[in-house]
Amino acid sequence: MKLASDVTHCDDLMRALTGFRGYAGPLLRRWGTSLATTLDGGARLLVAGNGGSAAQAQHLSAELVGRYRDDRAPFSAVALHADTSATTAIANDYGVQEIFARQVAAHGRTGDVLILLSTSGASSNLLAAADRAHRLGLPVWALTGPAPNPLAHTADDALCVDAATSATVQELHLVAVHMLCEAFDEAVERRATARRRQAEQRWALLTEEGA
Repeated sequence: MKLASDVTHCDDLMRALTGFRGYAGPLLRRWGTSLATTLDGGARLLVAGNGGSAAQAQHLSAELVGRYRDDRAPFSAVALHADTSATTAIANDYGVQEIFARQVAAHGRTGDVLILLSTSGASSNLLAAADRAHRLGLPVWALTGPAPNPLAHTADDALCVDAATSATVQELHLVAVHMLCEAFDEAVERRATARRRQAEQRWALLTEEGA
């Protein structure tokens, strides 16, 4: 037997997904291409969120260190909330607001990227992390709920999901994570193919010169 809440939830998701399909694809392809260049060059992704967004942030880092679909080289991605000893020590000594900012300061290097996930876009610890990243020169990308919100405003780039509830925002954030991983893998493969062709051309040139 269908419950009214089941229908409402699915209807909300379908409405939000219809709009999401219109604006998310180009942005996520751009992020995937940029991230492939960044990580393939030896930099890393730092990512964080709270609650359900923490789980999705960790899912993103796992897909990059492991693999999304096809086998490929591993890439450096760190979910800042996953180190429970660090987060609890920082929360105890400096306050919850600093749990991500202090780790950004510790781990962030020139060329790295910080991605922050928040359904509200108002989490103080994520805003503090974004501020610290900017001071270090790291670009900040955000996945948030409806705009306007503080995190989207302070980020260098943001995908703001227009949905009625936090649950639906999180569901579309997961779709965004998978689309980002797909775009990333496609860009990585393009870069690998270009390198192979360059190597083949150099070899052919050397072979001709030695003939």
